[in-house]
Amino acid sequence: MLNLLLRTIFVYFLTLGALRLMGKREVGELTPFDLVVSLMIAELGVIVIEQRNTNLIDAVIPLVTLASIELIVSYLSLKNSTIRRLINGTPSILIRNGKIDETEMRKSRYSIHDLLMQLHENSIFNPSDVEFAILETSGDLTVIPKSQHRGLTPNDLGIATKYEGIPTLLITDGEINYNGLDKVNLDEAWLLKELKKRGIEDFKDVMLAVLETDGELYTSIK
Repeated sequence: MLNLLLRTIFVYFLTLGALRLMGKREVGELTPFDLVVSLMIAELGVIVIEQRNTNLIDAVIPLVTLASIELIVSYLSLKNSTIRRLINGTPSILIRNGKIDETEMRKSRYSIHDLLMQLHENSIFNPSDVEFAILETSGDLTVIPKSQHRGLTPNDLGIATKYEGIPTLLITDGEINYNGLDKVNLDEAWLLKELKKRGIEDFKDVMLAVLETDGELYTSIK
């Protein structure tokens, strides 16, 4: 039992390390090559755990080999457009100026029902309202509505807007994010002072504290 537990822990971290080497991607963003490598790594992990007579070194070699192949192919894909197209494929334009391209639909093995469902998810119910619909290599559909069907923006109305940026997380679940404070050139003393202004005596009572880019501090109590 102890041997099985140790093997499971070892294979878990080994598999995790191999997948981390492949880079951070969501499942929907995996190319067919990435998916095959990921499935093979997972299957190897299961085999090593189930077959207790298998030497752990025999698991390390194929896992490292697969991860290395992935890294090499990814590097070559970055350097060579032909290899990139071969591995990742190319996007397909399914709708141009409101007209569905049946040839591209057949090439992509994409049904009209799939297309309509994806359009509905983008709040579009008539293909004629679409300027371009592009089937990405990840399987996602990028939809660009015609200009007359796009929502108004401040730019359309001639309204100037300020830079919003990304707010900085200062406290999460009662723990101070010192890296966040350093990033905005502030310290714990400033944070505690601001909390006291809001009637908060102990930062551990704060569920969330976020510093907006305009200098406003948002707080939420537990």
